[in-house]
Amino acid sequence: MNCYDLTKMTWKEVEESLQTVELAIIPVGAHEQHGPHMAESCDAVLAEKMAIKLGEKLFPYAIVTPVVNMGVSEHHMHFPGTIALQPATLIAVLKDMVSSLKQHGIKKFLFLNSHGGNQSTLNLAAMMITKELDVEVYYAKTTASAKESIGKYIKSSLFGHSCEREVSEALYLAPELVRTGLLEKGDIREDGRWKQLRPGKAVQGFYFYEEMTQNGCIGDGRQGTREIGEQIVEEALTNLTEELSVLLDLKTELLY
Repeated sequence: MNCYDLTKMTWKEVEESLQTVELAIIPVGAHEQHGPHMAESCDAVLAEKMAIKLGEKLFPYAIVTPVVNMGVSEHHMHFPGTIALQPATLIAVLKDMVSSLKQHGIKKFLFLNSHGGNQSTLNLAAMMITKELDVEVYYAKTTASAKESIGKYIKSSLFGHSCEREVSEALYLAPELVRTGLLEKGDIREDGRWKQLRPGKAVQGFYFYEEMTQNGCIGDGRQGTREIGEQIVEEALTNLTEELSVLLDLKTELLY
């Protein structure tokens, strides 16, 4: 066993793993439209795949929980198939998971998130659950720390959803998510208020995704490759492992 994956373990195996486990990695995704060329389970699947790889890097100090496969996706609701949780629902699910695992002796947690729409909720969840349950809660976006590879390979000024970055990650981690014969560039609406409400603007706010893109994706998924995905994913995993090793005070030489 090179990764403690809770979904595949017996209680006896879990009991043994708890002799070394210090961190529970909780993958958090979403179920929402990803344009015409990616399956709607994309975020949940990528969160789970990244969590397993991170669990391998941190073995035997981490255990990976079942994925939370729905998230805060209200902005995608006008595209068929999207299922959205209210922020309070997601926080409640995460709190119950943390509370359960704390009873088994785990007191440090990482919400490994693959859906940008979850980030603000996870920030609040981390604060609330840390205070209410007296545990340590961290959160991270799966590949956000791969700044060097993203800067080198991703050229679209607007990217982040069913784009060349996400398509590349999927081609590396879960190619079954991608309809390679249907890849499209984002059909961006140049008019409308969405440009004034994007992250980084002086005033931000909610808008539906179809206000920004008619086909549900941004960037240019046609430019995605497995090789780019590997570079992004592996850089992110290295950075996450190093950061968590410091936070957990682990001997990093044992993790490679």
